[in-house]
Amino acid sequence: MSCHLKAITRAEHLRFVTSRSSVSHLQTPSWGDVKPDWRAESLGWFDEGGDLVGAGLVLLRPLPRLKRYLAYLPEGPVIDWGAADLERWLEPMLAYLKKQGVFSVRMGPPVVARRWSAEAVKAAIADPGARRLGDVEATVREPGAEDVAERLRRTGWRQTAPGGEDGFAAGQPRYVCQVPLAGRSLEQIQNGFNQQWRRNIKKSEKAGVKVVRGGQEDLPAFYELYVETAERDRFVPRPLAYFQRMWTALTAEDPDRMRLYLAHHDGEVLAGATMLTVGEHVWYSYGASTSRRREVQPSNALQWRMMCDAHELGAAVYDFRGITDTLDEDDHLLGLLRFKVGAGGEAVEYLGEWDYPLNKLLHKALGVYLARR
Repeated sequence: MSCHLKAITRAEHLRFVTSRSSVSHLQTPSWGDVKPDWRAESLGWFDEGGDLVGAGLVLLRPLPRLKRYLAYLPEGPVIDWGAADLERWLEPMLAYLKKQGVFSVRMGPPVVARRWSAEAVKAAIADPGARRLGDVEATVREPGAEDVAERLRRTGWRQTAPGGEDGFAAGQPRYVCQVPLAGRSLEQIQNGFNQQWRRNIKKSEKAGVKVVRGGQEDLPAFYELYVETAERDRFVPRPLAYFQRMWTALTAEDPDRMRLYLAHHDGEVLAGATMLTVGEHVWYSYGASTSRRREVQPSNALQWRMMCDAHELGAAVYDFRGITDTLDEDDHLLGLLRFKVGAGGEAVEYLGEWDYPLNKLLHKALGVYLARR
C-alpha cells in the first residue's frame, strides 16, 4: 500500500482517534495545548482511496536562533506497525518533516515487546541474582515486535538511551505496569491484588476514608500534596499552571478525558490523583499524598476507586504508567514497582523511543551541547 501524508485538522485527527479502541493520550490533538514550548501539528496518512488510515501528533521545538526544529511524536504515530511495508509509512513522514526544517525526529512506537505477569515480577524481585527486569525471562514475548525493531534499525533509526537526554524532556517510560480489566468482574480484579493491598483497602474503608471526584477548583488542593510528594520522593515538581492547562485543554476535547480524585479523611485531603481516558485505555497519570495519617491507607483507597470507575467506563486496561526495571533493593523506585504490581498489574515493555537524524551534524552538535549543560 502506498501512503500519502499531509497535515490534517484537529477535528479530522480527533475523529480518527475516536474511531479506534484507544491511542495514547499523548497522541490526542489536545495534548499539543499542554506543551506551549512546542508547536503542535496533526499529521494524517491517507490510502489510495483517500481514506485517513493513520495519524500522529508531532511536537516541534525550535533550536535557539535557528529556524531548525526537533520533532517529537510521543507514543506515536498511530499507524499500522505490523505492516509488511513499514517504510512506506515512515518515509513520507521523514520527507514531510525535513521540508518543515526538522533536523532530528524522535518517535515512540506504541508496540509492546514483552510482558511479565505479576507473579513473574514478584519472583524476580525476590531473586537475589536478578538485577534488572529486562534480564528476566518474560511471561510473553509479543510476536512481531523484534521484527519492527530490526526494520527500524535497518532503515537508519536508532534506539535512544533511556532517560531522554537528547533534548527531549525525559522521554516516555519504556516499562509500564498495567492491570487488565477486560472480561473481569470487580471481584476478580480485587482477587488479583496481593494480601497487603486487600488489607489496606479494608483499613481505609474502616477508617472512613472517602474518595471524591474533584473539579478544576480542586487542583490547588491536589497541588499542595503534589509539592510535598516531590520533596519526599526527590523529583522536580511541575508548576500548578501545568495542571490547570492540562485540565482546560483535555476536558475541552472530551469532558471525561481528565478526572481528578481526592481522598478525604476527617475533613482533610490526604491523597489525590489525576486519571486520563482515551477509548478503552485508562491511565493513572499524576499522584500525590501527604505523610500524615498514612495508617488510614488513602493511596490504596484512591487507586481502588479509580479502578472501579475505569471498569464502569468499560476500560480494557488500567495503566499505572512508568515503572523502573531495576530490581535493586537499594533503589527507592523499587517500592513503587512493588506497590503497582501488588494491584495485580503486569509489567509491560514497549519498544522504547527511536531517533532519526535528518541532519547528522546538527543532531550531533545538539547532543554535545546538551551533554555540557
